[in-house]
This record gives sequence, C-alpha cells and structure tokens, in this order.
Amino acid sequence: MKENLFEKIKKVNKYGSEYWSARDLYKLLGYTEYGKFLRAIERAKEACKNSTQEIDVHFAGVSEPQKSRNQYGEINGQIIDDYRLSRYACYLIAQNGDSRKVEIAKAQTYFAIQTYRQETQDNLVEDRKRVFLRGEMTEHNKNLASSAKRAGVTDYANFQDFGYMGLYGGMRQKDIHQKKKLKEKENILDHMNSEELAANLFRATQTDAKIKRENIIGQYNANMAHKKVGEKVRNTIKSLGGTMPENLPKVKHIKESRKRIKTLTKKKLK
Repeated sequence: MKENLFEKIKKVNKYGSEYWSARDLYKLLGYTEYGKFLRAIERAKEACKNSTQEIDVHFAGVSEPQKSRNQYGEINGQIIDDYRLSRYACYLIAQNGDSRKVEIAKAQTYFAIQTYRQETQDNLVEDRKRVFLRGEMTEHNKNLASSAKRAGVTDYANFQDFGYMGLYGGMRQKDIHQKKKLKEKENILDHMNSEELAANLFRATQTDAKIKRENIIGQYNANMAHKKVGEKVRNTIKSLGGTMPENLPKVKHIKESRKRIKTLTKKKLK
C-alpha cells in the first residue's frame, strides 16, 4: 500500500478545509469492520481531549446517504453515520491503533510527518504576522508620540500607561510585566503574539486619530483619551468572546520569529 493513498482519499469542504471520511479511512488502516474502527476513534477522541484540543473540531460527526444506483439508474441509499476527520484526528487514530499492523505503522509515519509540516506552516504564518505587526507598532508608536507631544504631553510614559490601563483592565506597564513574568528591561511588545499586537496596534492608531480629530490639548486630556480608546478596544474583544490581552500567553522574543523567516527564505533561494 502506498502512502499517497491517504492523500487520494482526502476531501475538501466548501470552505477549503481538508478532511478524511472515517468510512474511507478504516479500510486503509487494515480494519475489516467499521464498528471495530469506531473503538479506535473513541480512543483518539480521548487523546484529543487530553491534549486540550476541541474534539468536535477534529472529529465532526455527520450523517450522509450512502450513494448507490438501482436498476433504473436512480441514486438512492440508506443514511449512514460517518466522521469528518481532520489531519490531526487521523494522526491520533493512527497513534492509538495497533502498530503491529503494517497499515497502521505506515499511517503513523505519514500523518506524523504531515502533522509536523502543518504545525510548522502554521507557526510560520504566526511568525510573519508577528513581524509585520511589530513593525507597524514601531511606526505607529512614533506617530502617536508626535501627536501626543503636539498635544502638550510631557510625561509620555505616563500617557502610555493610561492606554495600557484601558486595554488591560487597569494594569500599568509594570503590572503587565509582572503578570507576564517579563524581565524589567524586556519590551512588552517584543513578547506579544499577533493577536495581542493587533489589539495594541488598534489602540495606538485610534488614539492618534482621536487626538488629531478632536484637537485634544493637555496631558490630562490626552491621558483620558488614550485610556478611553483602550477601554473601547477591550470591550470589543469582550463582546466578541475573545481572550483579554493580559491573559494571552507571553511568547518568545520577536527576534526568534525573524530568525525563522530568514532561515526559510534562505532555503527557498538555494
């Protein structure tokens, strides 16, 4: 059995997401009965739960008609239960199968490699978003600083604190450092993921626009404007069911993302 058979039975839904039908997969894994394969799926679902992944995302239960033609050429058939399995689900099923079976051993190798490649690709997407947004933060913080200075802000650190207080539920920069267990000289922005950077970029750009639009003058007024914008961004995140920025995980320094992108670029040029 060739490993590319797993790719041949792969399907793509209308949203462009790949999946495998459990009804197609069980035979390739050496099972003679679908009922026995269901036990392997249940073990895999338990492993998925233990890895804190959402089971329904990776093991989507569906009921579909079994297509067959009668003597008149009409398509009919009984409704059968099936699963639409993600690549990760297939990986877990293979890992929880009987590795003494040649088919299972091949599937373990295949889906382990493919899952690793997918994770690597996902990480690269996040790296690129982080690097882009970090660069945007640098530029827009310069713009915000210029607008704040023209508005009469003399204590810029204090002005920045009010923006963070609005977005982070009352936390100042030092509080965020402590919450995220950052060292004193580490820049908060260098350890944010793309989601947190995007929230802060929105805060910075909208505060800059508000100061200019409303012709805000004075340290106090600028501080209040910055805090109010931060609160608005926070409320938007909350209304969307998002994670509050102070609860997002600290990630490795942005230089690590830049390094991975640079390494990949060099490989592609060879």
